[in-house]
Parts: sequence; structure tokens; C-alpha cells
Amino acid sequence: MTALRAWLLPHRIVMLGLFALLVLWCAFTLRWDWIPKYAPLALEGIWRTIWLLAVTSVLGFLLAIPLGLAQAVGPWYLAAPARVFCTVIRGTPLLLQIWLLYYGLGSLFPQYPWIRESELWPYLRQAWPYAVLALTLSYAGYEGEVMRGAFASVARGQIEAAQAFGMPRFTMFRRIWLPQAIQTALPTLGGETVLQLKATPLVATIAIVEIYAVASRVRQDTFIVYEPLLLLAVVYLVIAGLLALGFRKLEARVPVKGH
Repeated sequence: MTALRAWLLPHRIVMLGLFALLVLWCAFTLRWDWIPKYAPLALEGIWRTIWLLAVTSVLGFLLAIPLGLAQAVGPWYLAAPARVFCTVIRGTPLLLQIWLLYYGLGSLFPQYPWIRESELWPYLRQAWPYAVLALTLSYAGYEGEVMRGAFASVARGQIEAAQAFGMPRFTMFRRIWLPQAIQTALPTLGGETVLQLKATPLVATIAIVEIYAVASRVRQDTFIVYEPLLLLAVVYLVIAGLLALGFRKLEARVPVKGH
């Protein structure tokens, strides 16, 4: 109870009251009769958005680790391609990357009979592999640069001490270098994951029906403009809030180096 009283400051009470009035105004003045019809499609779109976010973030982070490591301590023939990759990904729009993969790479595959006759062809003719690849590469490009700085920030003395004790390189990387680099990169990783969530609507341009595409379909079918967009904003706010809360709790359990 004491904690609740400490949290309920006057300005927060005013903000909560204004928010409640806004919710009531939206509930009683806007049209929501379309929701029962499109609810199953909306739930499917939310699931597809979360699936895209989870898969591409995990794969992108796994790719970002060698990209960051190559730039931080790798030889020039590994550091240079990694640096070029991160520069190209960060310097070009994600929408362009999606289109290049889907309309460019995707249009080349049908020209090769050995691809059309392979077991992968039923997947390669769909849009979602190119969306997953584009979002994964985008996430890896940004996080690769973050991990480069995180790896470089680990004190060299710890690495030298582990080498002096004869610790194998992989064990040293797994137990000393990587955990400390992740601790340093964790706050930025949370922010990049939220940005990745806000990038998922771009896959609707290649006919993937995620939550943004569902809102667009509602607008096209019913000519109702504001209500689907407001509901879409609420969905993204809820997912982004859950992500921020999850990363905040993770940071509390894994303190950032120097705090």
C-alpha cells in the first residue's frame, strides 16, 4: 500500500484520468462492430508478427556475434567483409533490402531447374523465407556493430590472465568474453528488438499477412480508417511494453558492467 501511494503522485493521477477519458471516448464514439468478423484474422496476424520478431531477433543476434567478433579482433580478411556488411545494411533502407531479396533473388530461383525440382522449392516460392532473411540480416547488421563495441570494451587483462592459466580459447570466449560483452550490449539489444518489432510491418509489402496487413485489409473492406489504426497502435504498444519490461528484468538479473 505504501508503494502504491508513493507511485500515485498528482501528475500520474491526472494522466491516468485523461487516459481513462480517452478510452471511454474511443469506446463510445468510434465504430468497433467490425472486430468480431476480423478477430480471427487479427489474432493470426498478431501471432505472425510475434513469430517474425522472435525468429529474426534470435537468428540475427546469433549472426551478430561473429560479425562483432570479426570486427573487434579478427584478421583483416574477416574484419573487412564484416564491416562492409554492417555498413551496407545500416546504410540502406530495410524496405529496399526486402524487395531486393524477394523480387531479385526470388525471381532468379525459378530459372534453375535443379532448384525448382528440389524439396526446398515449395518454401522458396513463398514470401516468408525472404522476409525472415531480410529482417534477420537487418538485425544482425545493427547488432553486429553493437557487439563490436561490446567485445572491444572487455578488459584485455582478463583475456591475458585466462591465457596465462592455459584456458582454451573457446572456453575463454564462452565463460569470460561473451558474457561480459552481452552484459554491455544488453540495454542496446532491448532497444534494437523494439525497433525490429516496428520494422515488421514492412513485410506486408510482399503479401505477408501480419497485424499491419490485417488493419489495412479492414480499411479496404469497410472504409473505416481510424479505428483499425488505433487498435494497431495499441497492439504494438502492448508488445513493445512487454519487450521493454522483459529486458528491464533481464538487466536487473544480469547487471550491466560498470553499474
